[in-house]
Amino acid sequence: MDKRKLNWITWAVLAISIVVAALMLGGSLSRNAHITLPPSNPPRDSATGDDNAGDGVTVIEITPETVQAAIASLSRPESYGRNMTIEYLWPGGGGTHELYTIVRGPWTRVDRGLPDGTTRISITNGEVTYIWYGYDSGSEAVSFPTGEFSADVEQSIPTYEEILNLPVEDIVLADYRPLDVLTCIYVETAADRAGYSTRYWVSVENGLLVQAERLLGEDTVYRMTSLYVDETAYDASRFTLPDGTVLLEEDGAAPMEPMK
Repeated sequence: MDKRKLNWITWAVLAISIVVAALMLGGSLSRNAHITLPPSNPPRDSATGDDNAGDGVTVIEITPETVQAAIASLSRPESYGRNMTIEYLWPGGGGTHELYTIVRGPWTRVDRGLPDGTTRISITNGEVTYIWYGYDSGSEAVSFPTGEFSADVEQSIPTYEEILNLPVEDIVLADYRPLDVLTCIYVETAADRAGYSTRYWVSVENGLLVQAERLLGEDTVYRMTSLYVDETAYDASRFTLPDGTVLLEEDGAAPMEPMK
């Protein structure tokens, strides 16, 4: 089988996987900053709402009734990079994907390692998504209207809109929890009609989803983990297509034309 045909078969399989992830995880994030959350060391058993001694920070009590407002008050960094591990689990086995995500402004780049050793690269800004394979200059990027290829779907992660739009009665548990060295807002949903429930860990420090689990009954079928974030302002080279087209606008300048 020639390389071009193999690449298209690989792309087709990945596209189907992404659409499935979109149906399972989809959504987007909206926020309104109106609640002050503790910067560190909140109570581990739901905060009380009293001021912390000496720092004047109001610790918001996290309950199923208040967690949506608390999460809506968080904001993601403008620029960052992070490694992510995505696991799909089933009885007797499972599969793991390693991703590296870079975000700057409206652009999100995802480098996804594939089982055959190649790398699938996507860059999206919420309106258009570019996808290509491998790092050599001979690769060809294909563009799509974003649609199902949103930034969070490209990363195979659920988004906060699911939490913000849930009826309160569908949130069965919400509190502060430590996760490694992080302090997180933890949310657990009731099972839906198909029997699926979701657990979220959202970092208080940077507002990012750092862990999530999808369960079918008592069995975990999906897990995402990404605990460490590098808040680097990555330059335009990370948001450049194989033909030399620079997508990222820096210092108000227009994107560069393709290299000749």
